[in-house]
Amino acid sequence: MDPAKIIIEPIVTEKSNQMRDSGKYAFKVDSRANKIQIMQAIRELFNVHPVSCRVMRVKRKPKRVRYQLGYTSEWKKAIVTLRAGEAIQVFEGV
Repeated sequence: MDPAKIIIEPIVTEKSNQMRDSGKYAFKVDSRANKIQIMQAIRELFNVHPVSCRVMRVKRKPKRVRYQLGYTSEWKKAIVTLRAGEAIQVFEGV
């Protein structure tokens, strides 16, 4: 699987910004990818050395649009921990 297709987008929230101080970064990833593929994609795309990866499935939530009841789509989230002293420059604003 192509590394650019595994990592869909970074997750930038208040909680993920606080996690960055401890070297953890959150990404929305392809639902078919496993931990090893995610860590290899991070290594290739951002040229850093991930130490660990936690993966979770974000379940769908009910949403209502006017009179119709619907659901958001399910997706997969990965939290990647990097070596001490390393950072992903895209997040740091450089």
